Amino acid sequence: MDNYYVSNRDDEYFIITQSYKTLINTLKKLKMGKNRIIHVIGAPGTGKSANIYHAINELNLNIYDVKLDIPNRAISSREVFDTIFKCLKNDLKLESKKNVYKKLAEFDLVIIADGFQDSHRQNPEIIGFSQWTKIMSFKSFKFYLLCIWEYLKYWEDFKHINLLLQTSWRIYIGGEKYDLFTDLGILSKFLVFILKRFFTVVEISYSEEETIKIVKNYIPHVDENLILSYIKKYGHKPRFIFNILNQ
Repeated sequence: MDNYYVSNRDDEYFIITQSYKTLINTLKKLKMGKNRIIHVIGAPGTGKSANIYHAINELNLNIYDVKLDIPNRAISSREVFDTIFKCLKNDLKLESKKNVYKKLAEFDLVIIADGFQDSHRQNPEIIGFSQWTKIMSFKSFKFYLLCIWEYLKYWEDFKHINLLLQTSWRIYIGGEKYDLFTDLGILSKFLVFILKRFFTVVEISYSEEETIKIVKNYIPHVDENLILSYIKKYGHKPRFIFNILNQ
């Protein structure tokens, strides 16, 4: 099999898709006020963070990117939840949760994305949230309940904050990675329906044409029929196709 490599492209080569247009139109409304919570969902391999950060840069939003450094794999949902505020207080140099929320209200947008989900990629000595949920699987459900309770308890503070979450709940079935919000058919649709009842939800997904264009943008000489064969096998997931082509 031929080897293909993803080119080192600048941000200007980003492909504009229908999902991206929906996302950026949603983010444009943030300048009009606060009290917006946006969940960006998408199957693994669709490039949720690439879309998020490109849109933020295009709109020149003043953001706070939440970081999470989980010290070890064995800690509980409560300990992970408490670690979030420990990291926030350390980074913002504040002592009280009330002051943390007050400070976050100064930004156009607070985002929970790569620095939260995949912090282990920058520092292999710590555990990222995505690693922790992989280990805990359905036991991590308590963490989400704690987040809901926090939101209800500090509702008056959240009213002054715009929040964007790169939302995923990764589970492994038969050694394969799935996202609970996008990959499990009727169950995923039901969960997204519930999520939309309370928050704004933007799903990053691509048509066949868009997937081909994204792959060929980064790997220009790959045969289109080969891309189509991988789309048939793996779905419209450009990053999965990149990885296969690079093997």
